[in-house]
Amino acid sequence: MPAADERPKVRAEPGVPAPDPDGAQARPAADRRRQVSRRALLAAGGLTAVAGGGAATAVALQGGRAATAAAVVPFRGHHQAGILTPRQQHVRLAAFDFGARTDRGRAAALLLRWTSAAEHLTRGEAVPAALEPPGSRAGETGALAGTAPARLTVTFGLGPTFFDRTGLTAARPEALTPLPVFAEARLDPARSDGDLLVQIGADDAFVTAHAVRTLQRLARGEAKLRWTMTGFTAADGRRNLMGQVDGTNNPDPAEALVTGPDAPAWLTGGSYVVIRRIRMLLDHWDTLPAAHREQALGRRAADGAPLTGGTERTPADLEAARPDGVPVIAANAHIRLAAPDSNNGATMVRRSWSYHDGLRADGTPDAGLLFTAWQPDPRTGFIPVQHRLSRGDALSRYLVHEASALFAVPGGSRAGGYPAQALLEG
Repeated sequence: MPAADERPKVRAEPGVPAPDPDGAQARPAADRRRQVSRRALLAAGGLTAVAGGGAATAVALQGGRAATAAAVVPFRGHHQAGILTPRQQHVRLAAFDFGARTDRGRAAALLLRWTSAAEHLTRGEAVPAALEPPGSRAGETGALAGTAPARLTVTFGLGPTFFDRTGLTAARPEALTPLPVFAEARLDPARSDGDLLVQIGADDAFVTAHAVRTLQRLARGEAKLRWTMTGFTAADGRRNLMGQVDGTNNPDPAEALVTGPDAPAWLTGGSYVVIRRIRMLLDHWDTLPAAHREQALGRRAADGAPLTGGTERTPADLEAARPDGVPVIAANAHIRLAAPDSNNGATMVRRSWSYHDGLRADGTPDAGLLFTAWQPDPRTGFIPVQHRLSRGDALSRYLVHEASALFAVPGGSRAGGYPAQALLEG
């Protein structure tokens, strides 16, 4: 469940550009000796080099609407798009596992192929036929005809096992250690972890579905889909399925970035992301009195303001007490246990989507939150906060953590390159 960071910092609101302190241009890459040549990459993946190119063009929207310019988020930059990008209305989270023949060269070829495809897709362009696997005629279907990119972003991440599968175990960052098993979790291994992460966000669910299908097709023979999850936001981007105003007082998104002289070059400008699939026990939640629901969270349902008063952005007064001495915000309220002051200053940028996948076998809703937490180090962000929440958070009794994963998300790439290139070719 999203930890309620109580610091009054900048929040990345849907539709408002998030700050990018490093600018939109990719950093110049330092000269380095390449152990995997570009020719080897192309040969390993059967990839024909295809030049990108072309700015986004005006497209005719379906349904007889007037032609309008496509909303394009630049794919290239110091950061991968999708880290600082304001949250889109739809998301596809997917993890892939490498095949038995994987090595550094084949992994690099796949990331290069995916990167080239993603750059075309985010501009609203079809993937070039030269990138397609043998026998594919997907480009002839016209699936994207008349469809705008809708702020499409494609973000790649590396799981802990990525490094073992590519012979780079010694290069795995210490922060990329499998997450602990928390007391409240009932994790499904088939829907957790993975060698590679792909986060696909857009304001059009059709666009996200097409993108994940495209990357799956281009991975044929190299990697198989391990799991995929689909999420959405409310029309105003604020409430989750419990009716709560979500993501209040998020820190500045730039605080999620990996920086500093000790960071590996391939990870600088990137981040770590924790993904949790959290099922909400909605049938139980819906029977609770309003006051009980608000006490569990520590905020008013109507506007997200703390129970100590003010507005959504007012810092909670965790010292406030009623005349009888009982804290206004309960000792086990979610926002109290998740507050930075309760966790040695630990924070993370929380960005979540709702999901609803019908009913479970017992007739209860298979619905909840796809929770993503971005941070420069999960050992000082997600892990200490979740440890504290697992030891008595009032909200946790209405939640079930069913899937979990941790990925290192490399920095952005320059033209012709791909994320983690310095890792795989350095």
